[in-house]
Amino acid sequence: MLPTFVIGLREGLEAALIVGIIASFLGQQGRRDALRKVWLGVGIAVAICVAVAIGLQVFSSELPGKQQEQLETVVGGVAIVMVSYMVLWMRRHSRDLKKDLEGAAGRALSEGSSTALVLMAFLAVLREGFETSVFLLATFNASTNKWYGGTGAALGILIAAVVGYGIYKGGVRINLSRFFRITGVVLIIVAAGLVSTAIMTAYEGGWIATNNPDLDLTWLVRPNTPLASVLTGVLGIQQFESWKMVIGWLVYAVPMLALVLWPNRRKKAAAQRPAPEPVNAG
Repeated sequence: MLPTFVIGLREGLEAALIVGIIASFLGQQGRRDALRKVWLGVGIAVAICVAVAIGLQVFSSELPGKQQEQLETVVGGVAIVMVSYMVLWMRRHSRDLKKDLEGAAGRALSEGSSTALVLMAFLAVLREGFETSVFLLATFNASTNKWYGGTGAALGILIAAVVGYGIYKGGVRINLSRFFRITGVVLIIVAAGLVSTAIMTAYEGGWIATNNPDLDLTWLVRPNTPLASVLTGVLGIQQFESWKMVIGWLVYAVPMLALVLWPNRRKKAAAQRPAPEPVNAG
């Protein structure tokens, strides 16, 4: 439940931030006509994402066993690439996100067109929704309890929508850098579990010749227990682990965590820059 909750919250909030900032800007400018188009574009994007998620799930469930494992490997790989790019991009741009969006919105309106803003909101929701669909599908495939996973994702998206509405109304302020750093750490751990799971499904799909169960962890990952759900769903730890899966987990997690947790150079430089000396008028 925790991985899907964080995925839903993180991805949902990224889209909600963009839409909320654009909607708030249009409201301040009195452009209710453009605001209605933004909500329409968001609704269409959400509908497309839901259709993609359902289509992926139906297509996956109807495949034969070996091909299903191969598809799960591909989906897991795509999800890992997406979450890695998303975490690193947001680490770099989260501080200036609001300022950049409002600047782009101001330029669009000054040129007499609101279409760019509507398209920006539509593409933001479409992109984040598609990423969410792929990432959740990969996480569901690695999870032992689909119902808990679905509930966590729904709660995360709901909270993200509420926060986005609060941003639109101007009553919610959050530290974006801190939020995205914390959730980034959680998502990297989840993605490392997907790396381990992708190695296992690649073997079961016939793409890896050997994947010997070198480690017997049944003493820790006991079937049908809450601890097993957490270890498998969050960390990707299986009852029987191979050294390939362990090495894959470490090779991905260690450098990614180092990148996310390492102090931002721009932030550090700004903090160390001396304040300008006052200028005497006379």
